[in-house]
Amino acid sequence: MLVTLIGALGGAVVVARAGDRTDVLAVARNVPVGQQVTAQDVKVVSFADDPGLSPIPAAQRASIVGQRAAVALHPGALLTRSQLSARGGLGDTEQVVGVELKRGYVPRDELRPGDKVAAVVLPAQGTDTGSTGSGSTSSETPDTIEATVKSVGTPDSTGALVVNLVVAPADGPLLATKAAAKQIALVRQPRQSGS
Repeated sequence: MLVTLIGALGGAVVVARAGDRTDVLAVARNVPVGQQVTAQDVKVVSFADDPGLSPIPAAQRASIVGQRAAVALHPGALLTRSQLSARGGLGDTEQVVGVELKRGYVPRDELRPGDKVAAVVLPAQGTDTGSTGSGSTSSETPDTIEATVKSVGTPDSTGALVVNLVVAPADGPLLATKAAAKQIALVRQPRQSGS
C-alpha cells in the first residue's frame, strides 16, 4: 500500500512538472544572416520548461526587435540569445570581401557565420613556393589576413563556394586582389568554448 502511494505521488509530481509551461519566442518567418529582426519575425509559443534549453522569454520581445540575426533563422525554431547580435551590421572600420574558394581550400563543413579565420595568401601558380633547391623548404611563414565569416554560400557542382569575410579596411584590397587571383585558402581558428 505504501509503495503504491509513493508511486502515485511520484507520478503526480511528474505530471504536474510536465504541465509547467512558459511563453517564449519562436521564429515566425525566415530571417537571413545579418538582417534586422522585426516584431513580425517572431511569435509567442507555449513551451514546456526544459533546463537544457534557453529560449528567450516572451516578455523580452521588445528587447530583441532591432537586433540582427547572427545565423539564419527558420520558422518554428525557438529563439535564443546566441542567434542574435546587437551589432548593426558592419562597423565603421570593417569591409566585406567575397572570396570564391575551390574544394580543399576551405573547411567547408566547419565554417559558420561568426567564425574567426585566417585567410592564408598562397604563392601564385608557377612561382617559387619556398623550396631552397636542396629538397627542403624554407621556414618562411605565409602572409595571413585575420577575418570573420559573415556568410557561407552553397557549393557549386565543382565544390567551389563563396565565403563572405569581414576584414579591416587595410586588409580589404589585398584580400580582394589575392581572392581574384585564386591565391587564398582559409583556416578556421579555434572557437571559444560554448560557441
